[in-house]
Amino acid sequence: MHRRTLGQGLEVSAIGFGAMGMSQSYGPNPGDRDDMIGVLRYAVDQGVTFIDTAEIYGPYDNETLVGEAIGLIRDEVTVATKFGFHIVDGKSQGVDSRPEQVRRAAEGSLTRLGIDCIDLLYQHRVDPDVPIEDVAGTVGDLIREGKVRHFGLSEAAAGTIRRAHAVTSVTAVQSEYSLWTRDPEQEVLATCAELGVGFVPFSPLGKGFLTGTVAPDARFGADEIRARVPRFAAENLRANQAIVDRVRDLAGDRGATPAQVALAWLLAQHPFIVPIPGTRRRERVDENAGATTVALSADDISDLDALADRVGVAGNRYDDAGMAGVGL
Repeated sequence: MHRRTLGQGLEVSAIGFGAMGMSQSYGPNPGDRDDMIGVLRYAVDQGVTFIDTAEIYGPYDNETLVGEAIGLIRDEVTVATKFGFHIVDGKSQGVDSRPEQVRRAAEGSLTRLGIDCIDLLYQHRVDPDVPIEDVAGTVGDLIREGKVRHFGLSEAAAGTIRRAHAVTSVTAVQSEYSLWTRDPEQEVLATCAELGVGFVPFSPLGKGFLTGTVAPDARFGADEIRARVPRFAAENLRANQAIVDRVRDLAGDRGATPAQVALAWLLAQHPFIVPIPGTRRRERVDENAGATTVALSADDISDLDALADRVGVAGNRYDDAGMAGVGL
């Protein structure tokens, strides 16, 4: 597995592992808890050593799962987690990044993960009621106390990144970015390049759509996030099929899978980009890791760069509730 460097010298595997789907959002788990722990450990064995989780995933269960998986291999992995929500009785009551809440969340994450220092701690969503300078300052204090190594932001706007970075150096920004979600290209990626901040795309495979495994007539259970995402409504799925058809054609020409082409395109955008696809299956770990060996030509990249504009993307990436705290 190739390595890449995010901001402030944080070196990680070029492909990371988003663990969220092991605890929520994609329907019932296909196996038991030990199976998920086995998949995480298998990923590390394959060199995928950058693991992403958050206190809100579950809530809490995902961090505990990751903690169990890395217990004996802590020195081999880089763990990222997130704070930023007020959680009551297992449900989010909205964003909350007050300094005292940031500290409570960090202490809880340390306990659940079974570690003495969080490698990368993100603010999960910007809190409009708390100045970002206060948030950055609090995480800076945690860094000086040895409880956190690096500070990150998720779904933050360029101006917010700059203000936070002026207080405590930002190592990485995590936002949704893929062949059919191009929002970060407007300002955020240029800001990251200027400031020396890494960028971590979540949902780099479009919540599974870009793998080519989601049928145009797919239906999703009430416990799946895709049931609430406008982009996955039946009429939009049919309209968006042209995107994945082009990716599939290109993948066939290159002896790769659609998922590998989608990830390889991301890797080709900037050297500081590290996608974090999620999976529950070992064969998908291998497939995703294999994206680092897919060679796209300049013409391939140019064609994919223009794909979303050329074909059009039908439907928003979140419903109104999901957009809370995004782009602030």
